[in-house]
Amino acid sequence: MLVNNIDPILLNLGSFTIRWYGLFLALGVVLAILIYTKLFKEKGYKVELVYDLSIWLVIGGLIGARLGHIVFYNLEYFLKNPIEIFMIHHGGLASHGMTIGLLLTLLLYKKIKKIELKKYIDLLIIPIPILAAFIRMGNFFNSEIIGKPTELPWGVHFARINPTIDSNIAMLRHPSQIYEALLALSIFFILYFVYKKYQGRLPQLFIFNLFLVLYFSTRFLVEFVKERHTLEGVLSMGQWLSIPFVIWGIWWFVMQRKKDV
Repeated sequence: MLVNNIDPILLNLGSFTIRWYGLFLALGVVLAILIYTKLFKEKGYKVELVYDLSIWLVIGGLIGARLGHIVFYNLEYFLKNPIEIFMIHHGGLASHGMTIGLLLTLLLYKKIKKIELKKYIDLLIIPIPILAAFIRMGNFFNSEIIGKPTELPWGVHFARINPTIDSNIAMLRHPSQIYEALLALSIFFILYFVYKKYQGRLPQLFIFNLFLVLYFSTRFLVEFVKERHTLEGVLSMGQWLSIPFVIWGIWWFVMQRKKDV
């Protein structure tokens, strides 16, 4: 039996606390920036744009992810406890909100900086699955976004949620965070492979829309083994939020196909 009894706090120095979640988030951001730098250098784009835009995207993505969690998943709670809105170290980031936040940030950046960003979109989306994978690892260390009970051999007992120590009655759950992390890493490698193999031959926004279809369709599927968040019934909130992104991506590919005929 696999047991997750990890303390979410990595280091505690008085009033200064470092959490595993924060460490994974920081590692994901740094790795994404390094990948951006590599891709921009290969294309001959200004690397200075990477650092400036990365600051915007980190801030916009985090704000979007936090607001997405608040609005989509627990609005009533946060209205009653507004101070918790700023307690991001307690967990609570939504990938759908992050995606919306990133897109709105790009639009705002384009408007303020007067820069045409369309040619950069496909490069900018490539490392996003890496960041998503690290965030899900942080969720695993936090024992949050847990899966449904399972009898599969790789089921995990989240001891911080259910402190039962008797292996005969301990509740094993799907490690849904690990599922999503591995899927996100796979999507990164797919995007990177497609970009490297077909660069220069793909229409603009191909990689971006491929990301939408792959990431949110897999997110839709993993939701079936996760504990539901509101909207109990056939589909979860996460699935309803994933559908528009998948439809948009598929619609783009259909329209692109019609252009090629």
